[in-house]
Amino acid sequence: MKEKLKNIFFKFWYWYVSVVDKNAEVIFMNYGYSKDNQKIELDEKDEKNRYSIQLYHLVATGVEIKGKDILEVGCGRGGGLSYINRTFAPNSAIGIDLNKKAIKFCNKKYSSEKIKFFQADAQKLNFEDNAFDVVINIESSHRYSRVDLFLSEVYRILKPGGVLLFADFGNQYDLRKLNRQFKNRNFKRLKNEIITENAVEALKLSTPNREELVRKLLPKFFQNLGGNFAAIEGTTTFNKFLTREFEYVFYVLSKYFFINLTQKRY
Repeated sequence: MKEKLKNIFFKFWYWYVSVVDKNAEVIFMNYGYSKDNQKIELDEKDEKNRYSIQLYHLVATGVEIKGKDILEVGCGRGGGLSYINRTFAPNSAIGIDLNKKAIKFCNKKYSSEKIKFFQADAQKLNFEDNAFDVVINIESSHRYSRVDLFLSEVYRILKPGGVLLFADFGNQYDLRKLNRQFKNRNFKRLKNEIITENAVEALKLSTPNREELVRKLLPKFFQNLGGNFAAIEGTTTFNKFLTREFEYVFYVLSKYFFINLTQKRY
């Protein structure tokens, strides 16, 4: 019941933000990253989204992106892909999301940037085989009904040696299942890092801004639910990270081919 309520609110939140967020204040929806309050250098316009951007920065430095063809699956309102495009200079950048309003927002807001956005299902990607050097997926996969289908599609559209940059959270059962799915899809693990403590630090530091945004955008009767959705310090979601019921993980995974060199002898 709780999960169903969360999914209903998630859909409502996307719709509601598209209606009331006239100044494009919500362009990130991840929980963020901070390590000992170290701060990367940012443009002034990016400062209000510092901790969410720092998660994208961490993920994007998992592999060389300059000059590569990249795809973000689950791009939301496009802030992360915009930052990566401006900072790491890929050859091309495409973002997809299932939500039509989010894609419409992205195409309007980032029309001056070299990014393309399309509505698409993460579990059925409408791209040719071997199309991308890098696929990025941040805090999105936990809402997919079939993560195994998503991973199969990512493997298909990655070029040989291409990389999946993946960050998400879950409980221990979810993460064990996820690791099995990575292995079953023949991904080679280049990096695996638990960043739960960094997510907690970011949530603590960003709580004042998150509280202000919730009060500003949501009617009073939705603010408690909105605060929990945003993992504001003290909420149930925040405490799940604090007690490590939820773990936040970051993976760098490579498309790996097994070549059978064994020949039959007659």
